Amino acid sequence: MEIQNLIVFSMELLGTISFAASGAIVGINRGMDIFGVCVLGVVTAVGGGMTRDVILRIVPGALTNPIYVLVAVSTALLVFIGLYFKRNLLQGKPGELYDKAMLIMDSIGLGIFTAVGVTTGINTGYPDNMFLLTFLSTLTGVGGGLLRDMMAGVPPYIFVKHVYASASVIGAISCAWIYRGFGQVPAMIISSILVVLIRFLAAHYHWNLPRMKKDV
Repeated sequence: MEIQNLIVFSMELLGTISFAASGAIVGINRGMDIFGVCVLGVVTAVGGGMTRDVILRIVPGALTNPIYVLVAVSTALLVFIGLYFKRNLLQGKPGELYDKAMLIMDSIGLGIFTAVGVTTGINTGYPDNMFLLTFLSTLTGVGGGLLRDMMAGVPPYIFVKHVYASASVIGAISCAWIYRGFGQVPAMIISSILVVLIRFLAAHYHWNLPRMKKDV
């Protein structure tokens, strides 16, 4: 395996682990059994990518290369087992540890899969269609989390938490630009870091998009 392909594959696995862990944490927090936790982990990890591939009219990579599903299931199982013996780990200060875990896992997964969405679109034959590349990358980044939250019956993370989908859009545009000048690996690494940085800064400084306040 060439070094470039190895780097890309490693990033995809890291994104899969991060999203699968976030899905498992949501499932555990919602009181699901071990099967439900695994399903939620897999859906979170590969749901966005599979939806993207269907739009591109290609066989989803999660089906042709089951390593991603196996990694997602293994990650969800490890998270479940770990928290099963530490049941109070997500408790204590009101959701503080839960929010931190979700922020870290979701941010890493979002950054990597945003970049994967762009490179997949380019490699499929749409290098100059910025709108399509941005759409595909954002869908890849947020699609799995959206499915996770809908299945878990909670408000979708992308609509209620600090700058989320917007970070994916920014990462997608930067990835496409960097790709044209420096190639796939630099584009994926830099754009992924940018998305994670935006997410962390948004959480730290409480950046949010405008919203309507509820009447008291």
